Amino acid sequence: MLKKRWIILLVSIIPLIALISLAFQEDKPKVIVVLQRLDIEYWKAFESGAKKAFNDFNIDGEVISPDSLYPVTNQPNLLKKVLKQNPDALIVSTTHPSVGNPVLMEYKKKNIPVFLTTTDVEWEYQASYIGTDNIALGETAGMLLGSMLYPGDQVAIILGRLDDQTILNQRNGAKKVLEDVGIKIVAEPLGYDKFGNPRPVMENILRNYPNLKGVVATTDRIALEALKEIEEKGLRIPIVGTDGLTKMAESVGAGKISATVGHNPYDMGYLSVEQAGKVLSGEHIEKRIDSGIDIITEDNAKERLDFLKKILD
Repeated sequence: MLKKRWIILLVSIIPLIALISLAFQEDKPKVIVVLQRLDIEYWKAFESGAKKAFNDFNIDGEVISPDSLYPVTNQPNLLKKVLKQNPDALIVSTTHPSVGNPVLMEYKKKNIPVFLTTTDVEWEYQASYIGTDNIALGETAGMLLGSMLYPGDQVAIILGRLDDQTILNQRNGAKKVLEDVGIKIVAEPLGYDKFGNPRPVMENILRNYPNLKGVVATTDRIALEALKEIEEKGLRIPIVGTDGLTKMAESVGAGKISATVGHNPYDMGYLSVEQAGKVLSGEHIEKRIDSGIDIITEDNAKERLDFLKKILD
């Protein structure tokens, strides 16, 4: 008889626990993060930071991206689908603001706060921008490379994309610093040939400017492919990248590259979710939150690699 009572009590408690759990889940704010992509290390690090913040701040969150960057309507179409879910807040890294911003206006109409990250397109209705000051990142890259060169030396700045304001800001920052100390910018090409390969671009620069003394590359992939071309020709030309991801940090640690600079995508992800949580709780936040810049040298490359391994595993 006692056993039956326990069974009845247990059966009655289980639904109650489920209801309490569901109510607790429904009390969590819903925050959706829409990134440009999720198939490479930079964005995976961002995702890792965002997921850590979801857990730390008791937020019902999700990180998604379109299947590809192109066509340019991919991300706006995804944003339209997200809008139908009525999230409490949206965090977005816009790929093409000219087609994305009209969709963001629909969020504003529904009083859903929008937080921009990684790329500051200065949309007037953004709750905040959380990410790198890309002009400052470019300036840091320029100062780092400039410290290895002399006035009159020739430098190339190789661009990842010509339609990405993040990259253009990095270029502008690096260019100003280098020119201010008398270093000549002799080339500013797109970093890929018509087949999407970076190495022929570096090969062409070396052919046209045999006295080249340095390179700033606005993505690590371009920097590493440029390094291969330079090494193959038996040259020693300093290269500074701007991502600070695993392969670049390994090259710095191995002494192949003197130093480089890097974003903090993990911090961007974490801070973006944290700021969204604050706004949803009624707190005031700044319009710009700087996620910082790291300088990676042979002395701290292992520390950077250990951190990347930890967050990406």
